Amino acid sequence: MTDDAGITARIDDLLAAMTIEEKAGQLTQYFYFSLPPEAEDNAAIGLDVAAQPKAVEAALARGGAGSLLFQTDPAQINRLQRLTIEGNRHGIPALFGFDVIHGFRTVLPVPIAMAASWDPQVIEAGQAVAAREARAVGIHWAFAPMVDIARDPRWGRIVEGAGEDPYLGAVVAAAQVRGFQGDRLGAPDRIVAGPKHFAGYGYAIGGRDYEEASISDADLWNVVLPPFRAAIEAGAGNVMTAYMPLNGVPATGNRWLLTDVLRDALGFEGFVVSDANAARSLLTHGFAEDLTDAAARALHAGLDMEMAITDPAYDRLPAALADGRITEAELDDAVRRVLEVKLRLGLFDDPYVDEERATAVLADPAHREVAREAARRSAVLLRNEGDLLPLDAAAIDSIAVVGPLADSPRDTIGPWIFDFDLSETVTVLQGLRDRVGETVRVEGARGIPAGQRVFPSMFDMFGGNAPVDPEGFDPEAELARAVQVATDADVAVVVLGEWQNMIGEAASRSSLELPGRQLELLQAVVATGTPTVAVVMNGRPLDLTWAAEHVPAILDVWYPGSQGGAAVADLLFGDAVPGGKLPFTWPRSVGQVPIVYSHLTSHEPENQGRRYWDEPSTPLFPFGHGLSYARFSYADLQVDRESVGRDGSVAVSVVVRNESTRDGEEVVQLYLHQRSGTASRPVRELKGFQRVAVPAGEERRVEFAVGPDERRYWNAAAHDHVLDASVFDVWVGGDSTAALGTTFTVTA
Repeated sequence: MTDDAGITARIDDLLAAMTIEEKAGQLTQYFYFSLPPEAEDNAAIGLDVAAQPKAVEAALARGGAGSLLFQTDPAQINRLQRLTIEGNRHGIPALFGFDVIHGFRTVLPVPIAMAASWDPQVIEAGQAVAAREARAVGIHWAFAPMVDIARDPRWGRIVEGAGEDPYLGAVVAAAQVRGFQGDRLGAPDRIVAGPKHFAGYGYAIGGRDYEEASISDADLWNVVLPPFRAAIEAGAGNVMTAYMPLNGVPATGNRWLLTDVLRDALGFEGFVVSDANAARSLLTHGFAEDLTDAAARALHAGLDMEMAITDPAYDRLPAALADGRITEAELDDAVRRVLEVKLRLGLFDDPYVDEERATAVLADPAHREVAREAARRSAVLLRNEGDLLPLDAAAIDSIAVVGPLADSPRDTIGPWIFDFDLSETVTVLQGLRDRVGETVRVEGARGIPAGQRVFPSMFDMFGGNAPVDPEGFDPEAELARAVQVATDADVAVVVLGEWQNMIGEAASRSSLELPGRQLELLQAVVATGTPTVAVVMNGRPLDLTWAAEHVPAILDVWYPGSQGGAAVADLLFGDAVPGGKLPFTWPRSVGQVPIVYSHLTSHEPENQGRRYWDEPSTPLFPFGHGLSYARFSYADLQVDRESVGRDGSVAVSVVVRNESTRDGEEVVQLYLHQRSGTASRPVRELKGFQRVAVPAGEERRVEFAVGPDERRYWNAAAHDHVLDASVFDVWVGGDSTAALGTTFTVTA
């Protein structure tokens, strides 16, 4: 059903017929665990996993639920949906939600990698595949995209976002929402997008997950909120709250945040869900006095649905109403928003899954090609001294592929993925072997032991799969074997990075060093004299200071997904040309964190790069950095007029020329700086980009519009967004250090 009047009338009828208890049930989302026997009575979760499904089914029999999560089997989803519909007097179906973060059965590169493509079309296409697969098995709603800006790479969830920049983050957020939802809620083969975590979760103190966040008004409006605004304007049907206190007030109980900002200022009209147990946690925060108070304060703040692992706080909503802590109008408003989504998705008319079709959709080979293309376009070439890459298969007889991540399917697909099929995952070692066939000898060696987390996490149980070494593994003998394999080869490919269970939720790190003995392995391989390529698997910047001086070629492939190894082989042999760019500033060491390109001009700006006694205070690689096998030059930067009024726009254009004999793609980036005004402004801010294909020896003129939207910012003194009259500097180039610049003036 998509007719607005019809939906409103249907909801009015349902609300008139529902009891208070039935309404409260619609505002509860239950975890439904299906875990192996060894996971029962798991202390990390703090509940009896074997008993938990029985408790949920009892709740369904009492009158239904708004939503269920953590199920991916179509037959099981149909069974639970039938229990839900039959368990309530009104035949109201459940929404089934799931963490569809970077693919479902077909695993895409992790979100930070997709952001590194700087290609909204690739991002949208990837999430459309994820949505099609998820909807085919009966999932209606993704707890994604994560649009938190992350400026501290110690924070494990940087891997789920788009990095440090609000402009890039906004473009990526909108593309993901379009991919998930299509042009409307209820579009065929699409699911509801749920941008998260509202708001400021990525500013956790010390990069420690779940910690409080203290954010200035200027940062909140100028940095944190733009990706949420973009996701809402793209039509997102849901928003998820954050765990942490924001400036002292827990986000899930913060009426200013969820009502004044989210609904009134940003115009959000969908439904709001908590993160897992976040409503109950209002008690943990010392904010609510008991669970009834927690439920009342969350609902009053603007939380429509509680995601509950066990014992929902929203079970107390009838009691809160009886005590006068909430009104029935508040309750009805929340239920209305939940019912509207179910009606727009057509669940009242067609609640069940076609199980045969699900099998066919999950096996669609076209989905694997989308994943492979996404991995190719996400890779960032950090260094390529002496044009070591691309490799020439005709000129080499042997390749050493070294490192514990080189042939690890689970690490190749990355973290926070659950319904994967490792049998179809292509590792780097396998991808290279498939590419060269029998013409080149490809020898693999692990080289060092697997890495282990100091503190195991509950998320290891949900697909974390901590790495293990083969039985009888001898570290010293294996290191010696890896060195010998590299010595005997014409080129060595060392696959470095973090094991996938070392990043993600509850996986922050106090160090950015390569874990385990990976640096020792890399140094030993380089010492053989064999030309060496470092292939980096990661979701955050790592300490590559030694590699950046001693390894001629470094290719960052992130966690590239199920077709990752095939894509890496395409890139290393030049069947595809790297074109990705960094979505964050890459620090030299953890001591520089946080470091961002868009800082303010401060005292002695001439010493900006010398703020530390023991190392430069400049990054190892700047924001937007990424090389290519092609060579690009920039010239003839033009602004179509010297001055405009506050509401006016200028057209900025530049000529990009491919100076090489290889076709390639360049991400052309535009940066602005406001010289003066009613507040100090960052030295540079990204305000436009285009990924442009430029054939060998040819040139393209690229044009950007710079108008009020690109110049407007939130001003702390005015407590509002402002447009200042000022001279504006403009730079266009291949990263945030672009040297080609000009100016224009905005007059009063």
